[in-house]
Amino acid sequence: MSDAHNEHQSLISTPKQLIAAVAGFFLVIVIGIILLVIFATNDRLVGAGTNSQSAEAVQTRLRPIAEEGFTLVDANAPKVLQAGNVVYAAVCAACHDSGAAGAPKLGDNGAWGTRLAQGYDTLIKHAIEGIRAMPAKGGNPDLDDVEVARAVVYLANKSGASFKEPAVPAPVASPAAASADATPATAPTVAPAGTVSTAPAPAAAPVVAIGDTGKALYNSACIACHGAGIAGAPKLGDKAAWAARIAQGSPTLYEHAIKGFQGKAGVMPPKGGSPAPDGDVKAAVDYMVLASK
Repeated sequence: MSDAHNEHQSLISTPKQLIAAVAGFFLVIVIGIILLVIFATNDRLVGAGTNSQSAEAVQTRLRPIAEEGFTLVDANAPKVLQAGNVVYAAVCAACHDSGAAGAPKLGDNGAWGTRLAQGYDTLIKHAIEGIRAMPAKGGNPDLDDVEVARAVVYLANKSGASFKEPAVPAPVASPAAASADATPATAPTVAPAGTVSTAPAPAAAPVVAIGDTGKALYNSACIACHGAGIAGAPKLGDKAAWAARIAQGSPTLYEHAIKGFQGKAGVMPPKGGSPAPDGDVKAAVDYMVLASK
């Protein structure tokens, strides 16, 4: 009977034991919290004794997140000419990958045979100035002639040629710049006190009409096909050919112009082979629609 009573007896039998148990419990909790805080704040804290408030550190924290991972480019720095494969992928591939508008495909040695026989200089001339359905510089007037030549060499060499990469011509100083360098600087003329300057006011910036953007893109890229009706493209101003297309609505026309379209009558390369932004392509579509209603 005595043994059974001892089995059910509590481990805490005095007030001192109870107080010690409660204090130990809270001590374990406090130590656990301290260890958790140390683990969570393992990195060095900023504040007094650090350079966290220096001008450089503050500027780094305030820098726009959009600049992360980008290198700022000086707009006045000399232009870096793109490689031939880069120009081809951005401009030429729209037609020369699919054969749109009769363009010889990349790697089609048979289609390129007669063209390569014309010689390097003729191919470069046609690519820069344009020929038939081929717009000047592939529809991108911002390309340098050397960049166009590099793209032609890349395309031709992938199709049976063995042309040499064109060299970048050395810059030639203009006569005006040379004479300006040779002319000694003169002191500026100072007007007498009290006189009023009669210098003409600077000319105001030209106002660009809404339709100018679409017309400019049409003349640089779209006219190659829509001016002559090549590859089934409806001619500008041909109301009969445009009627069914206009009936599809502007959203459909925009989508076909931006993403490209292949139908029974012909092929439309994305953006007509131009790197123009979507807004300019839509403006060109609106220009052609208005001229063909």
